[in-house]
Amino acid sequence: MLARIWFIARASNDLFGAFACVGALSMLTFQIFQNIGMTMGIMPITGIPLPFLSHGGSSTVVAFGLIGLVINVSARRHLT
Repeated sequence: MLARIWFIARASNDLFGAFACVGALSMLTFQIFQNIGMTMGIMPITGIPLPFLSHGGSSTVVAFGLIGLVINVSARRHLT
């Protein structure tokens, strides 16, 4: 999923779409690496849930919103 977001950001025609995709990518990547590091015991334990898997109400809504934004950027790259 992260690679797909990166490819969509690179294929975007407008700068705002590319920045939105890179922002979504960095947010999801940070949450994934932080959670994996906490599970392995090499990072301090924080309250960051794993996207799409852990039970966090607002985090799940934000993650689905980010994916919706990326899908919108991907759908509109052929319009211009």
